[in-house]
Amino acid sequence: MSVYDTIRTMLAVREYDGRPIPAEIVQRIVEAGRLTASSMNEQPWHFVVVQNPDTLRRIGELSAHGPYIAQASLAIAIVLDASPYGVSDASRAVQDMLLTAWEEGIGGNWVGFGGMEDIKDLLGIPADRQLLAILPFGYPARAVGQGKKRRKPLAEIAYGERWGAPFA
Repeated sequence: MSVYDTIRTMLAVREYDGRPIPAEIVQRIVEAGRLTASSMNEQPWHFVVVQNPDTLRRIGELSAHGPYIAQASLAIAIVLDASPYGVSDASRAVQDMLLTAWEEGIGGNWVGFGGMEDIKDLLGIPADRQLLAILPFGYPARAVGQGKKRRKPLAEIAYGERWGAPFA
């Protein structure tokens, strides 16, 4: 699948069929995050890879916005060093991991932005680090509508040369 087709078709997946994800694919997903470009090559991220079903279940219980993590085959916690570039750099890594998974037929989603102190404790993340997100991954439980996204028309969000000028 081309990068553009991966972007064009990727959707958030919150229901998983329970199949395990092969180790080589897990490795590729994590490696995609590691290889992501970062400001000044700072790489202010760490990834906690969780595959133990009991830990996944517990993370789902502790997550106000992601109880479906309990059914995932894999979750990756995105942890930040103190850095002015941390959120933007780690967000790029998140997107690269989600796109890599999607290319392999694996769905995922971003869960986070606060309220994850108990998950941070569960995973042993040091107090001086920020838990930005949890990314649950799994094979979709049902077919998802690839390419059918509800997005604003390009004419509403893209301009040519100056704000408000039509973009070809």
